[in-house]
Amino acid sequence: MTVTVQPKALTDYMARDFRMLVDGSWVEAEGGGTLERVAPGHGVVVSRYQAGTKRDAERAIAAARRAFDDGRWPNMTGAERSNMLLKAADLIAARADELAYLDAIESGKPISQAKAELGGAVDIWRYAAALARDLHGESYNTLGQGTLGVVLREAIGVVSIITPWNFPFLIVSQKLPFALAAGCTTVVKPSELTSGSTLVLGEILLAAGVPAGVVNIVTGTGPEVGSVMATHPDVDMVSFTGSTGVGRLTMANAAQTLKKVSLELGGKNPQIVFPDANLDEFVDAAVFGAYFNAGECCNAGSRLILHRDIADEVTARIAELSKKVKVGDPLDPTTQVGAIITPQHLEKIAGYVSGAKDAGAGVALGGEALDLGLGQFMAPTILSGVRPEMAVAREEVFGPVLSVLTFETTEEAIRLANSIDYGLSAGVWSRDFDTCLTIGRRVRAGTIWMNTFMDGASELPFGGYKQSGLGRELGRHAVEDYTETKTLNMHIGARTNWWMPR
Repeated sequence: MTVTVQPKALTDYMARDFRMLVDGSWVEAEGGGTLERVAPGHGVVVSRYQAGTKRDAERAIAAARRAFDDGRWPNMTGAERSNMLLKAADLIAARADELAYLDAIESGKPISQAKAELGGAVDIWRYAAALARDLHGESYNTLGQGTLGVVLREAIGVVSIITPWNFPFLIVSQKLPFALAAGCTTVVKPSELTSGSTLVLGEILLAAGVPAGVVNIVTGTGPEVGSVMATHPDVDMVSFTGSTGVGRLTMANAAQTLKKVSLELGGKNPQIVFPDANLDEFVDAAVFGAYFNAGECCNAGSRLILHRDIADEVTARIAELSKKVKVGDPLDPTTQVGAIITPQHLEKIAGYVSGAKDAGAGVALGGEALDLGLGQFMAPTILSGVRPEMAVAREEVFGPVLSVLTFETTEEAIRLANSIDYGLSAGVWSRDFDTCLTIGRRVRAGTIWMNTFMDGASELPFGGYKQSGLGRELGRHAVEDYTETKTLNMHIGARTNWWMPR
């Protein structure tokens, strides 16, 4: 049995009311509506947001446009922007417990995980601050005595940033500080399910000295607010993280005005395991990769591709370790798997498990929802005997569900890994470096982990191949994604023989 932690009712918690940030002021939605967030782990209303409208999105875009065009942000020096980002990082660190608590109650993630994510976010803001001072262009003194070429990097302009519910603060931190470091102004739309920590971030940025209009935060739904942010002619770029389906729609909307688009989308990430691997380390990584953030993670290691000689043994060991995973109250520091984001999403996860069983897969562990008296929870689940054509092996379940497939040769393992539409990340486990490097070079994914899984750092780029997205976040080139290049072709001295002879 999975170890469960009974959630406690939030009897002493008063639901928090939030407003939107537009042009440096906290405002209500033009239509006057609100959205209520029910905590997925506790079943009570914990937050109320403004139900932003098309007009609210337009107001925010206009504010960002003015703040860019009058130069109050892009004309600052890199050092000035860097100092504000560093101050914001310090303020985030000072309010980390508050921010983590908001993320935990609104998303259902374990509080210990939320606190760790805040630590990672602080590091990202500090890293982006360093890049603000390092953004540079190129010069070409090789074009002849009469010509000098200079390539400038300039902020692209107004950026729409649309973030999902599964990592509310971490993902906005993978986008916003780099856009600000480049000199862009922004309109941010967090998920309507988990907007709280992003709105607190707005307070932090104002306190750090970021001028009015540089960061605007509009809450609301995708059809009402997000669609405007993707289509408005005064927006120069859209940065979106979410499902592949919505990513396609965002790209289509942005195409109406030929905006630059950055997309971080879904994944169905394989871990390929050879018989010579350190199985003790792999089993631990497999459990972590499958159940971290309740599997509601684009990077989840949800697809195990095990060598046939070790498949039964490894599956049994993963099942035994999975039984020790603590599922339950997101606010209990010992919880490892929290609540599922909504009842509808829990139903979707259960539907994938049911469909796999109907198609002939076995259930080595779990397979059902857990009734803990409050909220919605899913037992860690392992499906054995999964075939490549099954939906659970090809589509993103976004829940604590692990599918086990088998292979016999390296070529077969590579073919299985590359056989789906996603290419976000992958893992390979072997003591043989040649094997790891072969998999690393031939599997089409943005990140390949070798004898580890789901490690990361601010310095390492993150993004996917195929339908897992476009562009990269993090890394030393992250700021450049929010820029345009401009060529200055300069003639030196008197020009002769221009067009017509004299």
